[in-house]
Amino acid sequence: MEFKRDAQLDTSEVEDVRGSGWRMSSVPGGGLAVGGGAAGLMITLLVFLLNGVRGGGGSGGDLGSLVNQTASDPAPATSTQIATDCRTGADANTREDCRIVGNVKSIQSHWRKECATDGKTYETSKTRFFTGQLQTGCGPASADTGPFFCPEDKYVYIDLGFFDELKSKLGAQGGPFAQAYVLVHEYGHHIQDLLGILGRSTSQQGANGRSVRTKLQADCFADVWANHAIETGYLTQLTDADIADGLDAAGDDRIQSGFQGRVTPETWTHGSSAQRQKWFTTGYNSGSPGSCDTCKGSI
Repeated sequence: MEFKRDAQLDTSEVEDVRGSGWRMSSVPGGGLAVGGGAAGLMITLLVFLLNGVRGGGGSGGDLGSLVNQTASDPAPATSTQIATDCRTGADANTREDCRIVGNVKSIQSHWRKECATDGKTYETSKTRFFTGQLQTGCGPASADTGPFFCPEDKYVYIDLGFFDELKSKLGAQGGPFAQAYVLVHEYGHHIQDLLGILGRSTSQQGANGRSVRTKLQADCFADVWANHAIETGYLTQLTDADIADGLDAAGDDRIQSGFQGRVTPETWTHGSSAQRQKWFTTGYNSGSPGSCDTCKGSI
């Protein structure tokens, strides 16, 4: 996956507070964060294992042990060097943070057009880069939380060190498309929020539970973007290898089998590998969000 070298980037949809020095103190937290982490790729398994090593809350946006903490001395979001450094697609091809900026622009460009076609107004959701810890509308978060969407403040949060840790600790080889997929899955949750779907309970587990259906729909929405990614004007092409990465979706069955040696469908939250591949194919082949109805019927 590559960006057009002369594509013009705009950092107005990204806030960069890396290194802003947030500190944590113990007080009640906020609302529910909804995350997919690296859902949709084999990288999901690595995230699961990584959180096991860390003792973190998991990649599903669960703030875990941080729910009773908050940040003290909060600083407002500030603009940083990315406004200067991330100007074109050429920058996105050489710098990770610029690539994420480009992904945000491509993803929201698609959904803005999709909503306009349906006579609706798209509400921009900014992405916030951070390091260490920070306070969100859904409560405090840290690097251990993994990427997530917070419906309370409409932000997607990501610590870019997430990708480095996957490589250094577990040898993950996820490339630009893998990184884009992490982000576009979280924006899938934003679309659900705009449609009023995300407000429904996502706590019900099990192979046919609400949590699985919500995550599979976010996967499907992500693949609708993949179908139209070139049309947004930022990317040159998606390769067969990119698509193969998406189809190699690790579901709860493969995660559980690899990690605990047994499969327990009653505890599933993201769906089986077969389910995730099915909804990847559905979203990518149709290119239509209307094909992503996982809320009823068979999944």
